[in-house]
Amino acid sequence: MLLQYLRKRAGLSQQQLADAVGYSLEQVASVEQGRRPAKAEFTAAAERVLEAGGVLEALQEEVDRAKLPRFFRNFALIEAEVLSRFSYDPLLVPGLLQTEAYARAVFAGHCPPLSEEIIDQHTEARLSRQKLLTRVPYTEMSFIIAEEALRNPVGETAVMHGQWQRLLEVGALRNVEVQIMPSACGFHSGLNGPFVVLETKEHQHLGYIESQEVGCIVHDPAEVSAFGLRYGKLRSQALNGVESARLIERLAGET
Repeated sequence: MLLQYLRKRAGLSQQQLADAVGYSLEQVASVEQGRRPAKAEFTAAAERVLEAGGVLEALQEEVDRAKLPRFFRNFALIEAEVLSRFSYDPLLVPGLLQTEAYARAVFAGHCPPLSEEIIDQHTEARLSRQKLLTRVPYTEMSFIIAEEALRNPVGETAVMHGQWQRLLEVGALRNVEVQIMPSACGFHSGLNGPFVVLETKEHQHLGYIESQEVGCIVHDPAEVSAFGLRYGKLRSQALNGVESARLIERLAGET
Protein backbone atom coordinates (compact mmCIF):
# COMPACT_ATOMS: atom_id res chain seq x y z
CA MET A 1 0.00 0.00 0.00
CA LEU A 2 2.86 2.38 0.72
CA LEU A 3 4.29 1.86 -2.76
CA GLN A 4 0.88 2.52 -4.27
CA TYR A 5 0.53 5.72 -2.25
CA LEU A 6 3.95 6.99 -3.31
CA ARG A 7 3.30 6.07 -6.95
CA LYS A 8 -0.01 7.96 -7.02
CA ARG A 9 1.58 10.91 -5.22
CA ALA A 10 4.13 11.04 -8.02
CA GLY A 11 1.33 10.97 -10.60
CA LEU A 12 2.47 7.70 -12.21
CA SER A 13 0.48 4.74 -13.41
CA GLN A 14 1.64 1.21 -12.62
CA GLN A 15 2.88 0.88 -16.20
CA GLN A 16 4.82 4.14 -16.02
CA LEU A 17 6.48 3.06 -12.76
CA ALA A 18 7.26 -0.34 -14.27
CA ASP A 19 8.92 1.30 -17.28
CA ALA A 20 10.88 3.68 -15.05
CA VAL A 21 12.30 0.99 -12.74
CA GLY A 22 12.84 -1.65 -15.42
CA TYR A 23 10.34 -4.19 -14.11
CA SER A 24 7.17 -5.63 -15.59
CA LEU A 25 3.67 -4.31 -14.90
CA GLU A 26 2.83 -7.62 -13.23
CA GLN A 27 5.81 -7.31 -10.87
CA VAL A 28 4.84 -3.77 -9.84
CA ALA A 29 1.23 -4.84 -9.26
CA SER A 30 2.34 -7.87 -7.24
CA VAL A 31 4.53 -5.76 -4.94
CA GLU A 32 1.81 -3.13 -4.48
CA GLN A 33 -0.78 -5.78 -3.59
CA GLY A 34 1.57 -7.64 -1.24
CA ARG A 35 1.63 -10.79 -3.36
CA ARG A 36 5.39 -10.61 -3.90
CA PRO A 37 8.04 -9.16 -1.55
CA ALA A 38 10.11 -6.45 -3.20
CA LYS A 39 13.71 -7.18 -4.15
CA ALA A 40 16.35 -4.77 -2.89
CA GLU A 41 17.08 -3.69 -6.48
CA PHE A 42 13.40 -2.91 -7.06
CA THR A 43 13.21 -0.92 -3.82
CA ALA A 44 16.30 1.13 -4.69
CA ALA A 45 14.92 1.94 -8.15
CA ALA A 46 11.49 2.86 -6.77
CA GLU A 47 13.13 5.08 -4.14
CA ARG A 48 14.92 6.98 -6.88
CA VAL A 49 11.97 7.32 -9.25
CA LEU A 50 9.38 8.18 -6.59
CA GLU A 51 11.73 10.38 -4.53
CA ALA A 52 10.56 8.51 -1.43
CA GLY A 53 13.14 10.00 0.91
CA GLY A 54 14.40 6.68 2.19
CA VAL A 55 10.99 5.43 3.36
CA LEU A 56 10.97 2.34 1.15
CA GLU A 57 14.59 1.42 1.83
CA ALA A 58 13.96 1.71 5.57
CA LEU A 59 11.35 -1.03 5.26
CA GLN A 60 13.45 -3.33 3.05
CA GLU A 61 15.00 -5.14 6.00
CA GLU A 62 11.53 -6.15 7.20
CA VAL A 63 10.58 -7.16 3.67
CA ASP A 64 13.67 -9.35 3.39
CA ARG A 65 12.94 -10.92 6.77
CA ALA A 66 9.47 -11.87 5.53
CA LYS A 67 11.15 -13.91 2.78
CA LEU A 68 12.84 -16.16 5.34
CA PRO A 69 11.31 -19.51 6.32
CA ARG A 70 8.67 -18.85 8.97
CA PHE A 71 10.39 -20.94 11.67
CA PHE A 72 13.56 -18.81 11.35
CA ARG A 73 12.15 -15.28 11.48
CA ASN A 74 12.17 -14.74 15.25
CA PHE A 75 15.80 -15.80 15.46
CA ALA A 76 16.72 -13.55 12.52
CA LEU A 77 15.14 -10.59 14.30
CA ILE A 78 17.32 -11.21 17.38
CA GLU A 79 20.41 -12.00 15.31
CA ALA A 80 20.23 -8.65 13.53
CA GLU A 81 20.91 -6.74 16.77
CA VAL A 82 23.49 -8.83 18.64
CA LEU A 83 26.94 -7.88 19.90
CA SER A 84 28.39 -11.31 19.17
CA ARG A 85 27.42 -14.47 17.32
CA PHE A 86 29.30 -17.77 17.60
CA SER A 87 28.18 -20.89 15.73
CA TYR A 88 29.14 -24.48 15.03
CA ASP A 89 28.01 -26.10 11.77
CA PRO A 90 28.77 -29.78 11.10
CA LEU A 91 26.93 -30.43 7.81
CA LEU A 92 26.72 -27.27 5.68
CA VAL A 93 28.49 -23.94 5.32
CA PRO A 94 26.51 -21.56 7.58
CA GLY A 95 23.99 -19.33 5.82
CA LEU A 96 25.79 -16.10 6.74
CA LEU A 97 28.82 -17.29 4.76
CA GLN A 98 27.11 -18.90 1.77
CA THR A 99 27.52 -17.65 -1.77
CA GLU A 100 24.40 -17.11 -3.84
CA ALA A 101 25.13 -20.23 -5.91
CA TYR A 102 25.66 -22.39 -2.82
CA ALA A 103 22.50 -21.07 -1.15
CA ARG A 104 20.43 -21.75 -4.27
CA ALA A 105 21.79 -25.30 -4.42
CA VAL A 106 20.78 -25.84 -0.79
CA PHE A 107 17.25 -24.55 -1.32
CA ALA A 108 16.92 -26.42 -4.62
CA GLY A 109 17.51 -29.66 -2.74
CA HIS A 110 14.67 -29.01 -0.30
CA CYS A 111 12.16 -31.82 0.32
CA PRO A 112 9.34 -31.35 -0.52
CA PRO A 113 10.48 -29.25 -3.51
CA LEU A 114 10.18 -25.47 -3.34
CA SER A 115 8.92 -23.34 -6.20
CA GLU A 116 11.44 -21.22 -8.10
CA GLU A 117 9.85 -18.10 -6.63
CA ILE A 118 10.30 -19.36 -3.05
CA ILE A 119 13.89 -20.40 -3.81
CA ASP A 120 14.51 -16.87 -5.08
CA GLN A 121 12.95 -15.31 -1.99
CA HIS A 122 14.82 -17.51 0.49
CA THR A 123 18.11 -16.88 -1.34
CA GLU A 124 17.58 -13.12 -1.39
CA ALA A 125 16.76 -13.12 2.32
CA ARG A 126 19.82 -15.21 3.16
CA LEU A 127 22.11 -12.87 1.25
CA SER A 128 20.50 -9.85 2.89
CA ARG A 129 21.31 -11.29 6.34
CA GLN A 130 24.98 -11.21 5.40
CA LYS A 131 25.04 -7.45 5.92
CA LEU A 132 25.60 -8.40 9.56
CA LEU A 133 29.18 -9.38 8.66
CA THR A 134 30.24 -5.83 7.80
CA ARG A 135 27.70 -3.69 9.63
CA VAL A 136 29.13 -0.91 11.82
CA PRO A 137 29.43 -1.13 14.78
CA TYR A 138 30.90 -4.52 14.07
CA THR A 139 29.43 -7.72 15.41
CA GLU A 140 32.04 -10.11 16.81
CA MET A 141 31.55 -13.35 14.91
CA SER A 142 33.04 -16.81 15.12
CA PHE A 143 32.24 -19.73 12.82
CA ILE A 144 33.45 -23.27 13.43
CA ILE A 145 32.71 -25.46 10.43
CA ALA A 146 33.30 -29.19 10.22
CA GLU A 147 35.70 -30.28 7.49
CA GLU A 148 32.99 -32.66 6.24
CA ALA A 149 30.77 -29.67 5.45
CA LEU A 150 33.46 -28.24 3.18
CA ARG A 151 33.96 -31.56 1.41
CA ASN A 152 30.24 -32.16 0.88
CA PRO A 153 29.70 -31.31 -2.83
CA VAL A 154 26.71 -28.98 -2.63
CA GLY A 155 26.26 -28.01 -6.27
CA GLU A 156 28.81 -28.38 -9.04
CA THR A 157 32.58 -28.02 -8.66
CA ALA A 158 32.42 -24.34 -9.61
CA VAL A 159 29.91 -23.74 -6.82
CA MET A 160 32.25 -25.26 -4.25
CA HIS A 161 35.25 -23.33 -5.55
CA GLY A 162 33.30 -20.11 -5.22
CA GLN A 163 32.24 -21.08 -1.72
CA TRP A 164 35.77 -21.90 -0.58
CA GLN A 165 36.97 -18.56 -1.92
CA ARG A 166 34.17 -16.80 -0.07
CA LEU A 167 35.25 -18.43 3.20
CA LEU A 168 38.79 -17.18 2.70
CA GLU A 169 37.55 -13.64 2.02
CA VAL A 170 35.23 -13.54 5.04
CA GLY A 171 37.85 -15.09 7.29
CA ALA A 172 40.09 -12.12 6.54
CA LEU A 173 37.60 -9.64 8.06
CA ARG A 174 38.84 -8.33 11.38
CA ASN A 175 35.59 -9.05 13.23
CA VAL A 176 35.16 -12.57 11.81
CA GLU A 177 36.98 -15.78 12.67
CA VAL A 178 36.54 -18.91 10.57
CA GLN A 179 37.87 -22.16 12.04
CA ILE A 180 37.66 -25.63 10.59
CA MET A 181 37.09 -28.68 12.76
CA PRO A 182 39.24 -31.38 11.13
CA SER A 183 37.61 -34.72 10.44
CA ALA A 184 40.50 -36.48 12.22
CA CYS A 185 39.63 -34.77 15.51
CA GLY A 186 37.58 -37.71 16.73
CA PHE A 187 34.85 -37.24 19.33
CA HIS A 188 33.97 -33.69 20.34
CA SER A 189 30.96 -31.90 21.82
CA GLY A 190 29.85 -30.59 18.44
CA LEU A 191 28.83 -34.07 17.31
CA ASN A 192 25.52 -33.56 19.08
CA GLY A 193 24.56 -31.09 16.36
CA PRO A 194 24.79 -27.45 15.26
CA PHE A 195 24.17 -24.57 17.64
CA VAL A 196 24.56 -20.81 17.96
CA VAL A 197 25.49 -18.68 20.98
CA LEU A 198 24.49 -15.01 20.97
CA GLU A 199 25.07 -11.96 23.16
CA THR A 200 22.52 -9.16 22.83
CA LYS A 201 23.14 -5.45 23.27
CA GLU A 202 21.69 -5.83 26.76
CA HIS A 203 24.40 -8.46 27.45
CA GLN A 204 21.87 -11.26 27.59
CA HIS A 205 23.20 -14.60 26.40
CA LEU A 206 20.98 -16.79 24.23
CA GLY A 207 21.33 -20.06 22.38
CA TYR A 208 19.74 -21.34 19.20
CA ILE A 209 19.40 -24.85 17.83
CA GLU A 210 17.80 -25.97 14.57
CA SER A 211 17.03 -29.26 12.88
CA GLN A 212 14.64 -30.34 10.14
CA GLU A 213 13.12 -26.85 9.86
CA VAL A 214 12.38 -26.58 13.56
CA GLY A 215 14.21 -23.78 15.35
CA CYS A 216 14.39 -23.19 19.09
CA ILE A 217 15.70 -20.09 20.87
CA VAL A 218 17.20 -21.12 24.22
CA HIS A 219 16.78 -18.66 27.10
CA ASP A 220 17.53 -20.80 30.18
CA PRO A 221 20.82 -19.49 31.68
CA ALA A 222 22.07 -22.95 32.63
CA GLU A 223 21.50 -24.34 29.14
CA VAL A 224 23.05 -21.30 27.45
CA SER A 225 26.03 -21.57 29.80
CA ALA A 226 26.52 -25.17 28.68
CA PHE A 227 26.46 -24.01 25.06
CA GLY A 228 29.17 -21.48 25.87
CA LEU A 229 31.36 -24.10 27.55
CA ARG A 230 31.00 -26.45 24.60
CA TYR A 231 31.81 -23.69 22.15
CA GLY A 232 34.95 -22.75 24.05
CA LYS A 233 36.04 -26.39 23.93
CA LEU A 234 35.36 -26.57 20.19
CA ARG A 235 37.45 -23.45 19.55
CA SER A 236 40.39 -25.05 21.30
CA GLN A 237 40.02 -28.27 19.27
CA ALA A 238 39.49 -26.69 15.84
CA LEU A 239 42.28 -25.48 13.58
CA ASN A 240 43.21 -21.85 14.16
CA GLY A 241 42.47 -19.20 11.54
CA VAL A 242 45.73 -19.57 9.62
CA GLU A 243 45.60 -23.37 9.63
CA SER A 244 41.95 -23.29 8.58
CA ALA A 245 42.73 -21.03 5.63
CA ARG A 246 45.47 -23.42 4.54
CA LEU A 247 43.06 -26.35 4.67
CA ILE A 248 40.50 -24.47 2.55
CA GLU A 249 43.21 -23.60 0.03
CA ARG A 250 44.23 -27.27 -0.13
CA LEU A 251 40.64 -28.31 -0.80
CA ALA A 252 40.44 -25.80 -3.64
CA GLY A 253 43.68 -27.21 -5.08
CA GLU A 254 42.45 -30.79 -4.99
CA THR A 255 39.67 -30.21 -7.53
